[in-house]
Amino acid sequence: MTDFSTGSDSSCNGGITVEECQGMIQRSLKSPVVRFLREHLEKAGCGVGDNFFKAVNCETQTAGGYTQGKGIVLCSNQISSEDEVNQVLIHELIHAFDDCRAANLDWSNCAHHACSEIRAGHLSGDCHFKRELLRGFMGIRRHEPKCIRRRVMKSLSGNPYCSEEAAKEAMEAVWDFCYNDKEPFNSSAS
Repeated sequence: MTDFSTGSDSSCNGGITVEECQGMIQRSLKSPVVRFLREHLEKAGCGVGDNFFKAVNCETQTAGGYTQGKGIVLCSNQISSEDEVNQVLIHELIHAFDDCRAANLDWSNCAHHACSEIRAGHLSGDCHFKRELLRGFMGIRRHEPKCIRRRVMKSLSGNPYCSEEAAKEAMEAVWDFCYNDKEPFNSSAS
């Protein structure tokens, strides 16, 4: 999905060092939701080793991302806490799960990209009321769908294949299906 340019090893922008971030990733890999998602990736046929997760300093203004065939990068210089590391891992693991379960997922297709962003935003808790307050968004009613829509549009704005109009149309076209798709969280226990 994203190609991350890396900078030096020192933290900036109030972030943490690569080493601190790598330690936080290792602790986050033991959290229940991260373990659950990794297990479901394995069950779906996509093994995820510890080298799947990498902390780097990024030149982009993002906390991290999933890159098809490469894994998950966390941008240490854009992250300030272990909670953020955990949140980014969960969000990006949902993208990895989507990529794994859909043999024909095409990240250059605006609808495919929008669907995975809707699912990751909804299922990861990115738009929990507390997180939104910390970002300076103070809506009371229907804050979660508004937040997800805003964050989907922000993510798709980085996709060179999606104009703003195409991104909005794609998001609206897949919204109901993707927002209600809760896999792997509603899978039956095995």
